Amino acid sequence: MQLVIVESPAKAKTIEKYLGKDFKVLASYGHVRDLPPKDGSVRPDEDFAMDWEMYRDKQSRVKDITDAAKGASRLVLATDPDREGEAISWHVLELLRKRKALPAKVDRVTFNSITKKAVSDAMGAPRELDQPLIDAYLGRRALDYLFGFTLSPVLWRKLPGAKSAGRVQSVALRLIVDREREIEAFKPDEYWSVLAHLEHDGTPFDARLVRFRGEKLDKLSLGAEGIAMEAKQAVEDGRFTVENVETKPLKRNPAPPFTTSTMQQEAARKLGFSASHTMRLAQGLYEAGAITYMRTDGVQMDPGAIAAVRDAIGERYDSAYLPEKPRFYSTKAKNAQEAHEAIRPTDFRRDRSGSGDEAKLYSLIFKRAMASQMATAQLERTTVTLRDATGSHELRATGQVVKFPGFFAVYQEGFDDRDDDEDGLLPALRNGETPAKKGVEANQHFTQPPPRFSEASLVKRLEELGIGRPSTYASTIQTLRDRDYVRMESKRFFAEESGRLLTAFLERFFPTYVAYDFTAGMEDDLDVVSDGREDYKALLSRFWQDFKPKTEEVMEKMPSEVTEVLDEYLADYLFPPREDGTNPRACPLCEQEGRDGGELHLRGGRFGAFVACVNYPECKYTRRFAQPGADGEDPAEDGVMGKHPETGAEIHRKSGRFGPYVEMEVNEAKKRASIPKDIDDFDLEWAIKLLDLPRIVGTHPETGNEIEAAIGRYGPYLRHDGKYAKLQSTRDVFDTGMNAAVTLLAEAANRKGGGRQKAEPIKTLGEHPTTGGEIKVMPGRYGPYVTDGTTNATIPKDVKPEDVEMAQAIELIDARAAKGPAKKKGRKKAPAKKKTAAKKPAAKKKAPAKKKAPAKAKT
Repeated sequence: MQLVIVESPAKAKTIEKYLGKDFKVLASYGHVRDLPPKDGSVRPDEDFAMDWEMYRDKQSRVKDITDAAKGASRLVLATDPDREGEAISWHVLELLRKRKALPAKVDRVTFNSITKKAVSDAMGAPRELDQPLIDAYLGRRALDYLFGFTLSPVLWRKLPGAKSAGRVQSVALRLIVDREREIEAFKPDEYWSVLAHLEHDGTPFDARLVRFRGEKLDKLSLGAEGIAMEAKQAVEDGRFTVENVETKPLKRNPAPPFTTSTMQQEAARKLGFSASHTMRLAQGLYEAGAITYMRTDGVQMDPGAIAAVRDAIGERYDSAYLPEKPRFYSTKAKNAQEAHEAIRPTDFRRDRSGSGDEAKLYSLIFKRAMASQMATAQLERTTVTLRDATGSHELRATGQVVKFPGFFAVYQEGFDDRDDDEDGLLPALRNGETPAKKGVEANQHFTQPPPRFSEASLVKRLEELGIGRPSTYASTIQTLRDRDYVRMESKRFFAEESGRLLTAFLERFFPTYVAYDFTAGMEDDLDVVSDGREDYKALLSRFWQDFKPKTEEVMEKMPSEVTEVLDEYLADYLFPPREDGTNPRACPLCEQEGRDGGELHLRGGRFGAFVACVNYPECKYTRRFAQPGADGEDPAEDGVMGKHPETGAEIHRKSGRFGPYVEMEVNEAKKRASIPKDIDDFDLEWAIKLLDLPRIVGTHPETGNEIEAAIGRYGPYLRHDGKYAKLQSTRDVFDTGMNAAVTLLAEAANRKGGGRQKAEPIKTLGEHPTTGGEIKVMPGRYGPYVTDGTTNATIPKDVKPEDVEMAQAIELIDARAAKGPAKKKGRKKAPAKKKTAAKKPAAKKKAPAKKKAPAKAKT
């Protein structure tokens, strides 16, 4: 009997079916052992000796493998064809050797896909274990252990509240934090564009002003409304004639088949999948024999696969779609190892595999691989130049048309944060013709900061910098989220305060080890080890001789020294300049109470960092920073914000079950108000306003009764004579005047009395390039949304509906449409609650009365 070891039971079952009765295939269920998470697992003083510990849940698996190995004539290690796969085989081999259960003959085989031919070919071409690849695994594992287990204790003692740091994780976090700093430091520039709406032979088109008063316009040339209006007037007054029509052919070549990284990026862009979800789906497709191995840097395909995909293209399309010669690709990614094929289907006759999300990912892989061997797309771009009679002002219109789709017929690559091309059609125009002018508009714009990273763009940036390996990106990103160093909003990464604090600490005290070049250089060194050109222990020794003294140096510092340095390092973020030019560190409580010398500084406490006044204990002002419940827009600890100017009562800011709130004592009772999420500059003035609600807007002219503005459990509202009208924002509670209030109440009454009225759009953006529907920004019952008449997509909470631009609206609508129709949610939870409650009749009787209590003092 021959024993074959693979990672997964699904893979084992398939391979055993291919190999026949003489073979027994068992699964290790992934790694069987690891370095135990304790001190001493890697011992630098003993030539980097390592202790390994078997996972508890793998003991029965290893026992089964050991028992089978004792009766086997041959051991075939058939784990995945990468560094991790080689490591699993090595661990199994070492365990069997230790238990004296190793068969006389041991072979290592690898296959890039789980098909009968691939498995049979691999079994006929065995090899020995690749020791340099194992050494690279050992070096990487020891580096990660030494970095984490040496640095984390420093964090716990010197930076209370910090959870951990990692060699790749900390650098990925720095990327996100650096982008946040860029956005905060960004100063927007105003600029204007002038657009003429023209028509010729019944075909409308737009032309942009590109030259004004003889000067060529760049993006920021029209920097103010005044000059923009002058330019608009010039276009309105001028008679513009076609001076030149230039037509140029364009070619677009297909992208190569997927690597691990590009698959994660495209799945995020087109399907909205996280990197970890994509890898789980790909693992399932690989184990089902549908695709080749999904952890790869290679972009080339096997010659047999290229022949198969060319046959499939020939069967589906006419000969024009198949290039004369096959396409061959090479990677541009830093540190790429092209030992394996790109990710592709194992059978190009099968265009479907799996179900649900798995089927969606397979379709993406199939189309990308097929398109990679298809003909070039042929396009034509036309540029029309128009000038007025003086020759001083010039308009330009650009259009693009696909003459031959080529690979576009199957697939087009997605992009992050890319402006839309001007792809509209232009009418046939000749020199000397004068299109009809239908209108001219001048539009105000502001330059935008760099966008926050999405999963796709973060993965792309990590790969460009050569940081980590694509196969580890999913777990790295998930770790950052699990430890609350970052959060996701609208599919973008936001740095939490805890992530900013950790990054600041590492940049200040361990700058070398969060430098992009250092981390990428370490990957280069590990690749040298995997090529057999360097001993991994020499690499570890170089790292350790500098890293260990640095950690000891920082460990000797007093915690107060650390916070003092971070207080200065983070000053611009913690204490941004005030508009009035006063000291940004001035304590608001000391200012209010007339105390001198009140300044705020970062301090360290048992549960983490916080901001406090130097006048403590006389001044008890505190503000939490980078602690649970303090990240994002509500960084306040339970503390005194100041005093109410009329009553003198202290106003406290606290965190409760329903989020942050403010509280003060009124007539020996506690008055509370939740802190709304749409207030990004919350301070004492806002706290006073909220605690003074409801606000009396005035007396209704018809009834003589008061109109109140307040905030309830469903948001801001107006109330009059028991009738309500909804307000759009917290600021509206304090800004809505009498006329607006009367109008809103009347409109609300009409909606209830005369049926639901059709809402007016907040903004109309134009025609959707694919569906043809008019895109509008609409108010909705559950918040603003964009629609093209067919698909509705919710606008993210951090985006104002008035600020939504065409490109963003298209992205939101396309992403929503890709998810399919929304699932209708029935009211199934209520019966379930009754069933559960039925088990405890006594408790159920009291439940209705208790449920009303929280609504009374919702915080």
